[in-house]
Amino acid sequence: MTVTIEADGPVRIIAIDRPKVRNAVDPATAEALYGAFMEFEAEEAAQVAVFASGPDAFCAGFDLKTAADGWANDWIAAVDIPHDWADAMAWPLAGPMGPSRLMLSKPVIGAIEGPAVAGGMELALWCDLRVMAEGAVMGVYCRRWGVPLIDGGTVRLPRTVGQGRANDLILTGRPVDPVEAMAMGLADRRCEKGQARTTALALAHDLTRFPQGCLRADHLSARPTPTDLATALRREWTPARLFGDEGRTGAAHFASGRGRSGDFGDI
Repeated sequence: MTVTIEADGPVRIIAIDRPKVRNAVDPATAEALYGAFMEFEAEEAAQVAVFASGPDAFCAGFDLKTAADGWANDWIAAVDIPHDWADAMAWPLAGPMGPSRLMLSKPVIGAIEGPAVAGGMELALWCDLRVMAEGAVMGVYCRRWGVPLIDGGTVRLPRTVGQGRANDLILTGRPVDPVEAMAMGLADRRCEKGQARTTALALAHDLTRFPQGCLRADHLSARPTPTDLATALRREWTPARLFGDEGRTGAAHFASGRGRSGDFGDI
């Protein structure tokens, strides 16, 4: 089992459990995450979700060892977002990172320890609020591998931090620590190392104290419409086939151990 679900009263704690690969997402994990959040959405008693990290990593992105074996090319070639897709909740297939194309009606809080990078940063951006622990880092690390942002990163990052800051992060792939993340609005709460899950859980329970109908209606109204989101995500998906040109080579470099841990010099 690569995804765990825990109940804490009206809060659901959903976590990736692949610590040996820093919670990188492979196809099976993407499907499991998608299913877990769809289950959360459908469960009447569940009001808020905490998307939790392990103690050492939130998510290091898509499992590039999987990409290196050619699976991603085949998957991308087979997927075609329907032109009449107007409702984000109607998208019937998990994205490469899982739930990234869904717009849920209930809040999701990300609890970030360690790296939330590449596709992991896209999952963090998908969350409605982000709690970031000391020692955590975000960044578009897939820049070095020739892997495009295809899980909502190009859509949600500019809306979260503004176009200028988004340009900086998307073009450079540089790391962002919790202090800077708070300053630019990429993180909403900051906490001590090892306390992200506890802090996020307390925040989640705070949200459950309010009348949920009004809370969800206001939250939905503040977000882009499902049609706008669908249009933006469809546009983002268009260059996904670049992955076949550049990403497989970059994934092979990753699998061989080159360029890890933020080192761009040996790519």
